[in-house]
Amino acid sequence: MPGASVKFALLSTLGEFIFRSVALETKPASRRPILIWLIASQLLALASLVFWLFAAGISVMAFDSGVTTEAWTFVIVVWSYPIWPIAFTIASWVAYARKKDRLAGVLTTLTFLPVLLLVLFIVFSSFYYTFFHPFELQKSVP
Repeated sequence: MPGASVKFALLSTLGEFIFRSVALETKPASRRPILIWLIASQLLALASLVFWLFAAGISVMAFDSGVTTEAWTFVIVVWSYPIWPIAFTIASWVAYARKKDRLAGVLTTLTFLPVLLLVLFIVFSSFYYTFFHPFELQKSVP
């Protein structure tokens, strides 16, 4: 209850009532944890851009087998990755400045969504290939 006050009366030595008001101040929740998470998550997003530089450089090798729609799609998706963390970084700091800490935390966490989806895709495709791919046994020729 910010701004709540309690009024009480004191009986002075002269027999008259003195009315006083004491505001009950509640300590606002600390914003430090969300600030630490904003900084840490965005440093990790910055580190992901270092790895993206390498991926962007070798993504043009998709055209080694010819200019195809799939090659263009792959290169455009890889090269557009920095838009994602930059947009969510700006949005999360705007939310933090407007004191919407929960929204800022969610938005800065969303910067990891493309990386998470990539890891899940690799894990599931590896799982599928390992367990559902038909194995051909090579026949040994004597």
